[in-house]
Amino acid sequence: QYSMMALAIIAMFVASITAIFQENLKRMFAYSSVAQIGYIILGLSFASQIGLAASVIHLFNHAIIKCAIFMGLGCIALRAGVSIRDINGLGYRMPWTTAPIVIGGLGLIGIPMTAGFISKWYLVRAALELNMWPLAILIVLSSLIAIIYVWRFVEAAYLKPAHEKNINIREAPLSMLLSLWILALASIYFGVDATTTLSMALDAAENLLQGESK
Repeated sequence: QYSMMALAIIAMFVASITAIFQENLKRMFAYSSVAQIGYIILGLSFASQIGLAASVIHLFNHAIIKCAIFMGLGCIALRAGVSIRDINGLGYRMPWTTAPIVIGGLGLIGIPMTAGFISKWYLVRAALELNMWPLAILIVLSSLIAIIYVWRFVEAAYLKPAHEKNINIREAPLSMLLSLWILALASIYFGVDATTTLSMALDAAENLLQGESK
């Protein structure tokens, strides 16, 4: 149990810090995925119903969030490239593409009313339930690190002047944008109304624990 906790915390912090220094956007968010797996492992290590439920629901929520982000990056790669320098000013040239990526980024941070908030809140609850309040603090701190690399995307897309090559860039095809926005809105929906996902995750956790006790 404690070995899993230690490895999970290492993944959460090392991967998030490594993501900050990436120039390639795909690599940046790939390291973010390693950090998110750390949260999932941490929930499993608690071996409690709330901890297991947090892991189950984070598997679902992270899949939605990261699919939205990588689909958005695919749209950007189609028009500009995947380097952080390639997206300067794209927030105004491709607003319907960049906005869902920002929504996904907010989910990675765990901002309320996003899917990521629900699973991280349950991770904190699981830590507090076991009187492991230092772990609860570490969960919050590691989530705050995500602000830095998400901000790098926001800064480049919205606050830096566009490259000359980006001036005439068009939005991604409608077929890609529709799928992208479905995922982004799903991230918000499951952050506002998590009744179904939480119920299923808690039932799954209870069944896992009952199976282990037998």
